[in-house]
Amino acid sequence: MAQHPAHLPSMNSGRVILVGAGPGDPDLLTIKAARALAAADVIVHDGLVDDAILALGNPKARYISVAKQRSRHTVPQDQINALLVAEARAGHLVIRLKCGDPFIFGRGGEEAEECRADGVDVEVIPGISSAVGCAAQAMLPLTHRDASSAVSFVAGQCKGLSEQDWSGLAGKGRTLVIYMGVATANEIAEKLIADGVSPDMPVAVLERGTRQGARAIRTILTDLGDMIARDGVKSPALIVVGDVVLRSDAEDRLRALAKQAEKTL
Repeated sequence: MAQHPAHLPSMNSGRVILVGAGPGDPDLLTIKAARALAAADVIVHDGLVDDAILALGNPKARYISVAKQRSRHTVPQDQINALLVAEARAGHLVIRLKCGDPFIFGRGGEEAEECRADGVDVEVIPGISSAVGCAAQAMLPLTHRDASSAVSFVAGQCKGLSEQDWSGLAGKGRTLVIYMGVATANEIAEKLIADGVSPDMPVAVLERGTRQGARAIRTILTDLGDMIARDGVKSPALIVVGDVVLRSDAEDRLRALAKQAEKTL
């Protein structure tokens, strides 16, 4: 099928495109994102981006990993910003490939601001956020007419948990999705209960959503930290707090997907 040239990234001028890689499954990458990867001169990518997504890039492109781990940034953010600007000024089409969506806890806003401040043309191609992709796989609706009319996204590790005000974000008729909260799960539960959320509030932990080995585990808020330790939950994982958790068939759904994956191996 022929594509209109206006839909394709330019190869002739140096610029930066922030691309959302989605939650992990390469089939969830947008068509526009795939086209940008195929045209790239330089691909600056997160460490958690799936290899199958990286394989969609231009075979002639340079790949630069800026992998980060909790509390330890292999490449500081200011250096990443400077790298993007320098490569674009050298006349390259630079793809900044980020897990999930660039503007949801992806520091895409900081990178876009730096590019604009330095006179570098920058574009954003959104991705399916981790919250949306992982919840969909677990058949967990983040909103539901009978359970929740509002959903909020927060970070469990972002300038210190104690500095964040989550008052009113979780409770009856609301859904709270917590990114990067595995290591601080006990503190998160204590914080929410202190804010008046019921200790019996349903909670789901979505581990490695849309990827090989995905798990979805349900418990109640007061058991959150113990459950994470008991079941050996590792990042990447999301925590969903709210009555919508009871609307999912998380365990059955993920078990079926695991069996299907085994048959294809």
